[in-house]
Amino acid sequence: MPVEYLSADQEARYGQFTTEPSPGELEQFFRLDKKALGLARVKRRPATRLGWAVQWGMVRMLGTFLTEGPTPVQAAAVRFVAEYGTRA
Repeated sequence: MPVEYLSADQEARYGQFTTEPSPGELEQFFRLDKKALGLARVKRRPATRLGWAVQWGMVRMLGTFLTEGPTPVQAAAVRFVAEYGTRA
């Protein structure tokens, strides 16, 4: 059974931002709903809450967790989550 179903270009782009997320994408994928907000709020430190919320948005938008550390995250996504994503 073949397991190579992505092209080399698709594989290189998987789990990464290829462009800056639009305001609509930030709103759609990085604003936490009530359930996610409750999960984020139980984290102890603000940095942990922010990191968790950014990962949540990444999974929703890109379909995967970050595996190479936080550097591939667009600054706009982090800013959005910090300012708006975790408000009730």
